[in-house]
Amino acid sequence: MGWVQYFRWVAGVSTCVWSMTVQAAERPNILLILPDQMRASAMGCDGNPDVKTPNIDRLAEEGMRFKRTYANVPVCCPARAIMLTGTYPHVNGMIANDLRLREEQATLAEKLQEAGYRTGFVGKWHLDGGPRDPGFVPPGPRRQGFEFWAAYECHHRHFEPTYFRDTPEMITVQKFEPEASCDFAVEFLRSQPKDKPFFLTVQMGPPHDPYGAPEEYMKQYDPAKLTPPVSWQAGSESRPTPKAGLRRGPLANRFVPLGGREEIAAYYAAITAIDDQVGRLLQVLKETGADEDTLILFISDHGDMLGDHGLRRKRKPHDESARVPGIFRWLHKIPQGRVVDTLFSHVDVAPTLLGLAGLDVPPQMQGADLSKVALGQTTEGPEAVLLQIFVPFNPDQVSKPWRGLVTQDYTYARFEDEPWVLFDHAVDPHEMNNLATDPKHTALRGRLDKQLSALMEKNGDSWSFNSSDLVEEGGRLYRFETFYTLDEFRAWAKANPEKAK
Repeated sequence: MGWVQYFRWVAGVSTCVWSMTVQAAERPNILLILPDQMRASAMGCDGNPDVKTPNIDRLAEEGMRFKRTYANVPVCCPARAIMLTGTYPHVNGMIANDLRLREEQATLAEKLQEAGYRTGFVGKWHLDGGPRDPGFVPPGPRRQGFEFWAAYECHHRHFEPTYFRDTPEMITVQKFEPEASCDFAVEFLRSQPKDKPFFLTVQMGPPHDPYGAPEEYMKQYDPAKLTPPVSWQAGSESRPTPKAGLRRGPLANRFVPLGGREEIAAYYAAITAIDDQVGRLLQVLKETGADEDTLILFISDHGDMLGDHGLRRKRKPHDESARVPGIFRWLHKIPQGRVVDTLFSHVDVAPTLLGLAGLDVPPQMQGADLSKVALGQTTEGPEAVLLQIFVPFNPDQVSKPWRGLVTQDYTYARFEDEPWVLFDHAVDPHEMNNLATDPKHTALRGRLDKQLSALMEKNGDSWSFNSSDLVEEGGRLYRFETFYTLDEFRAWAKANPEKAK
């Protein structure tokens, strides 16, 4: 190569690098805020008259609320894996809580990192499998594309959370978990270089049970004055109050008994504490000059039945379990104050965020890119949302695996051998009348069965992926070893029958 050709080659490479840098700098920052076990109806902007969520409501006022946002698999680990990979559990392997997400999975964080993003994860990870404590995930492939790290695998020590950075040294923070997590998030935001975009996700532990919040939030809610949903049943569960932790000062542990109005009040109190941290993050974005360049998605991994229909926690097709917040805000880009009925679910999160960032969606991702909906260009979206549960979990009153779908008009779910629930959204918004065994709706069930079968086939799902084993009960998947698959667990259990009990 002659000198002239060499200098032309160098100039070409420099131009290419400069072009990539400019493109990266023009992409939006992305902030994904994800509290654990927060149902969509626990927001003022969703019509709840009791809960105080002014900052979350502000996100909705300044952005777009996808009212019909659903968890495809309404339980923690599968839900988080779906959002990160854009694939269903039968593809990414996370068909049960406390398996480890395979390192070779292509993730949203990795795709954004390749496009020049600085990536950061704060809070509850719950994708590394194995023993939950102490919860250290070392730098490298098991972090699935995240650089900045202040996280724990899984715990519910809301009043005294522990975290890890890049060494096995445990960090204990004497703050309510949402505030502690947002301390790390603020550190990330204030250290962000101006010449590159960021992707930060803050995944807080509350309002997941055990239910409680610091005294300053608990005193904002009088259980006797709350207006529970019409489907709520008192006494849906009776267990002793969880073991107390901190008892003095503003962080006094206020975990409450289960199954009554006091539980709902504590749930709302934790959400108001989260709301304050949402406001704090918005303020820091403004102070750092990143406000207008940051795309925010506020969502959750699943909801919480809280005694509605006499049911507990998650893993259900019911609205309280499967429908979650879905709010996009990007000032001057996303229409303000708009509410859409477009069906949006966890499997669509990664494709949609990539689409809004102007990046190609990898072909292996199974969700829909709904960026055009978020930008106000259309309201067209999926005809149905696929719902899945692959293993039973008796403590949550789910005795068998099930499949289901949500359409604009209906929620339908069935076990392999029989229908389970069928609700008509138009005439029964509170899901009080289960039509699953009503002879008058035999033809409707037949149509929905065909639609569900087609949806499963389209996405490569099958009843054969299910297991009847009680693998999620008694901590079987995380007490002793780390497993990527249920087959690995079964082989270990056969060799260690006493431990596997």
